[in-house]
Amino acid sequence: MTPEIELATAADASAVIALWHACGLTRPWNDPATDFALALGGAASTVLVARGDGGVTGSVMVGFDGHRGWVYYLAVASEARRSGLGRALMAAAERWLRECGAPKLQLMVRGDNTAALGFYEALGLARQDVVVLGRFLADAGGE
Repeated sequence: MTPEIELATAADASAVIALWHACGLTRPWNDPATDFALALGGAASTVLVARGDGGVTGSVMVGFDGHRGWVYYLAVASEARRSGLGRALMAAAERWLRECGAPKLQLMVRGDNTAALGFYEALGLARQDVVVLGRFLADAGGE
């Protein structure tokens, strides 16, 4: 049975953020509440959720920067894993991005997260020959 996946609302924030924490997706330098609010408030981003009997059982954040579609925070509750929900959430993310006109989907996975890498490779995603660089703008001192 294909799970019902829909757009998150502001009322889903606490449940989605709790799921992100439970799945180990948060980091001290990223405020998940801000990430959630920015995704819902953006014209080219959102959070998709799957609901089960106990509430939110899965989520994925998607955005289109005008050049590529991006996927973040794919999360599936422990009791819903190995049910096809992760695949269904990725399919929903891809549909949303196609509807936005995104020609390509990309996501970032930490190099030591072999389970996630295996999951995405099984879905047909391939490693890209790129290096991701970054800087925290809050620490840039306005220079």
